[in-house]
Amino acid sequence: MTLSRIGRRPINKKRVDLEKLVKETYELLSEAERKDRKVDFTVKSCPPVSSDPQLLKIVLSNLLSNALKFTRKCKKAEIEFGCKIKDKKTIFYVKDNGIGFDMKYADKLFAPFQRLHKEEEYEGSGIGLATVQRIIRRHGGEIRAESLPGSGSTFYFTL
Repeated sequence: MTLSRIGRRPINKKRVDLEKLVKETYELLSEAERKDRKVDFTVKSCPPVSSDPQLLKIVLSNLLSNALKFTRKCKKAEIEFGCKIKDKKTIFYVKDNGIGFDMKYADKLFAPFQRLHKEEEYEGSGIGLATVQRIIRRHGGEIRAESLPGSGSTFYFTL
């Protein structure tokens, strides 16, 4: 239902302080996930963006939640949000040191109900990244992932 609604909802773009939104989103969703864990969460300096803040919060919530979920077995989880400039475009990223995945399955990441890990190991419906991709595309951007099994994942997106 959420995925369907995201496609029909009008976009209400505003100037968004991304660093602030990332920190707020992380604090809201991570309290239970951080309990009894060491999580090194870093937010690098990024420029403000023109986007729909509610939709962008859904993107960040999904990406950060996944980073927390897939670093659960790390002694010290490391999660970083930042950006870099390439070809005059700002590319944002969420990087973690979690379990990672084999890139040969990367095409399944953004498809609804596709999962790369067993439900017994990691909860989830397989709809989060499909929702993220839809929101990013509605903002005229792209999203992609890089990963290695056992070496974490990085999700890059533009708006």
